[in-house]
Amino acid sequence: MKPSSPGVAVAPIAPAEAGLHARVLDHLGTAICGGELAAGAVLNIDELVERYAVSRSVVREVLRVLASIGFIETRRRVGVMIRPTNAWNVFDPQVIRWRLASSGRIAQLRSITELRTAVEPHAALLAASRVGHDEASDLVGLAAKMWAAGKAGDEERFLRLDIEFHRRVLIASGNEMFVRLQELVAEVLTGRHQHHLMPHHPHEQALQLHAEVAQAIQRRDGERARQAMVQLMEQAFDEMSSIWEQTGETAGP
Repeated sequence: MKPSSPGVAVAPIAPAEAGLHARVLDHLGTAICGGELAAGAVLNIDELVERYAVSRSVVREVLRVLASIGFIETRRRVGVMIRPTNAWNVFDPQVIRWRLASSGRIAQLRSITELRTAVEPHAALLAASRVGHDEASDLVGLAAKMWAAGKAGDEERFLRLDIEFHRRVLIASGNEMFVRLQELVAEVLTGRHQHHLMPHHPHEQALQLHAEVAQAIQRRDGERARQAMVQLMEQAFDEMSSIWEQTGETAGP
């Protein structure tokens, strides 16, 4: 395979090529996440141009994005090489979306749920001491709407409300680093929905725990808010485990 030319400037991508860029980027990103393009494999720009029937400028812009998140690197006399998983920016929402769309989705769901279990309970504890009265009331109201949507089996509305609920808890924590995780949480909740790893009707325990988190935050009971969020994270993981066992998939080592 021919090596790419290092140091060549990437021309701005034309609006008409934006759709092509997104298609190629998603295809390559998912292939890398799924192991179809393994670490050490070399990409050739001319072959990519031919394969996807796009311009060199589109391919170069795609490679620039992949390089920015640690998926590839250009080596002299070798070309554009796929980097190992430990070089990836695994917090990038785009990477999370690709991993959820690949054969590695179960491992991705597990790792994100473990991260959420470490962060969101403490965010709930902090929120209980830092949230404003109006914001706390809104959170309780949001939990009530989730209950109604869940009982009605309105999956789309429940998903939107679920994402908003966890976003508000992270914001209410007052910790700017926790707040930055809201996109990650939105991606994993959306991914669970898209890949059928959520029940059609949320379990009553999950609905109740969302309400308990909100009510504890409103009462300024940080410890109860933390405990309820821990239970909610554990319930979500058990729920996913049950579904992927039924499908024959594995959570990995």
